[in-house]
Amino acid sequence: MSHKPSVFGRLKRLFGSRPRDEAAPVHEPKATPKSTPSEPALPNQLMNLEAKYQIGQVLRHRLFDFRGVVFDVDPMFANTEEWYEAIPEEVRPSKDQPYYHLFAENERTHYVAYVSEQNLVPDESDIPIKHPDITKMFEISDGAYILKPGQRN
Repeated sequence: MSHKPSVFGRLKRLFGSRPRDEAAPVHEPKATPKSTPSEPALPNQLMNLEAKYQIGQVLRHRLFDFRGVVFDVDPMFANTEEWYEAIPEEVRPSKDQPYYHLFAENERTHYVAYVSEQNLVPDESDIPIKHPDITKMFEISDGAYILKPGQRN
């Protein structure tokens, strides 16, 4: 005659046998290191990136011959993957840095540019930017670009 283990016996083998009044061990969470911009402490935590440049600041591109006025900042890359992949790999910037929207111009034309922080430097020329959309968002006072009251959030 074969002996079938009882349901209790099978559960006991699966989950162990600990007396009811015995407390389960308490596991203290390990201290998490302070997060840095490159590695968040928690898996879903966003990186805490601070923009180096401000809205209204005049910047120039480090590699290409254009300048512009910052009108918006993304804390991290927020354009399309297609746009990003179109940048040659040898000069493609990292996505995990601030990206700036600029009313940009060069000697031939004006346009809106989307540029990584690593590719921008302050423009010290004091030459005004003549992009036609600047007056929609900014008041110009003593060479400074100041957001119009309706543009502030």
